[in-house]
Amino acid sequence: METQSSPQIKRTLGVFSIVLMVVAATAPLTVVAGTQPLVMTYTENNSIPVYYLATGAILLLFSVGFTKMSGHVPNAGAFYSYIQAGLGKTMGLGAATMALLSYVLICIAVLAYLGYATANTIALFAPAIEVPWWVCAIAWWAAIAFLGYRNIDLSSKVLGVFLVLEVLSVTILDVAIIGTGGNEGLSLVPFSPSNFLSGVPGLGLMWAFFGFIGFEATAVFRNEAKDPEKTIPRATYIAVAFIALFYGFSGWCLVMGAGADSALAFAQKTQDAYALELAALYVGQWLYDVFQCLLVTSLFACALALHNVASRYTFTLSRVKVLPACLGEVHKTHFAPSNASMSISIVSFALLAIVTIVGLDPLTVYAWFANTATLGLLVLQMLTSVSVAAFFRRVVHGASIWRTLVAPVVAAACLAFVASVVLSNFADLTGDMTSALVMGSLIPLSYLVGMAIAGRMKKNRPSDFSNLAILVSGQSAA
Repeated sequence: METQSSPQIKRTLGVFSIVLMVVAATAPLTVVAGTQPLVMTYTENNSIPVYYLATGAILLLFSVGFTKMSGHVPNAGAFYSYIQAGLGKTMGLGAATMALLSYVLICIAVLAYLGYATANTIALFAPAIEVPWWVCAIAWWAAIAFLGYRNIDLSSKVLGVFLVLEVLSVTILDVAIIGTGGNEGLSLVPFSPSNFLSGVPGLGLMWAFFGFIGFEATAVFRNEAKDPEKTIPRATYIAVAFIALFYGFSGWCLVMGAGADSALAFAQKTQDAYALELAALYVGQWLYDVFQCLLVTSLFACALALHNVASRYTFTLSRVKVLPACLGEVHKTHFAPSNASMSISIVSFALLAIVTIVGLDPLTVYAWFANTATLGLLVLQMLTSVSVAAFFRRVVHGASIWRTLVAPVVAAACLAFVASVVLSNFADLTGDMTSALVMGSLIPLSYLVGMAIAGRMKKNRPSDFSNLAILVSGQSAA
């Protein structure tokens, strides 16, 4: 129980700081340079911008109900809190454990890929030096553990620097391509319905959604926001709109760089070197080298941002006595959830050690963990939209039916479609059917674990179970 002298988390984050952290979590340069060429390869068309803009539109729909809930649920649990408010404490705890697992898995996935990318970059600039990927991963892990332990302000400043460099480098390439008219002249061919509906458009939406993972973290930083009632909704809309427009415009520029008629063949030929080749062609070798280095810092920024999200989930769950109380303590000097952050660092190190000792390839770790986490987060987004509609059917609110029913229901239907596409392609995404079954089973199992915890709390600690209910507009969640 807190006393007057108990340290409190500092509310230092404004809209801009939260947007920086959320956009950094999506790793803009990694998406533009690494993922967008894959979108063309998998969809067999060049309509990159359509898929990212369509995804942005769906997530803006999701944000309508998501941000409306933020004013009724004064809790930093985001998905968990909102699902609990709409669908009850038992389903809420199921969502909590699934969210925590998803964020931890994607942290490990990005760390593994970060170690791999760093080792490759070292080999590129210093061929005589050979550094194992896991050594690089642990070095970055240590930096993340240090920054995560301290006040969020420090992390936001670090993320801000890397994000500005990422956006600036991509913008330089975009301007160079547009300025020269591209390879075959500028056109709107990628936006043609006959074009973006050809091939396998469902996979285009699926890959585009991967590029937005982490945007929902705006609500997770509620405890550290200066004015959460205004800051969280504004940061959410700005983050989603910026990501969608940046990815959409840059995707169109990538297509124009190779030419509307040649982009698909160029993507199949160059794969993840697509954007780097264009950088060397349109700007110079120096931008190629800059891209190579910033791909590493982009992944680091992503890993740091996701670590902070996982820490805030841990902190929130400890506050309601689901996790040990010590994880809910605020550091007396840093005024941050330092113990929660340290617990995520320990778990991350342990999992990194396990995959290293077992001898798993870092790209395999990334494929297994990242795709499993993405599936979990998609399901959470869908459940959140459903819970918003359910919540506002019970609570007197005075808001429009658009915000409380129509937008959430449409968003839930769209998210369900994307989740079904991920499921139908899960074996290809993880590598084989065995890994798909093993990794995919973690999502429902993690949900069942949370529900089981809720059942045990209800039976053995009824007062704690009762206190899980979040006060919303003077009423308690079911």
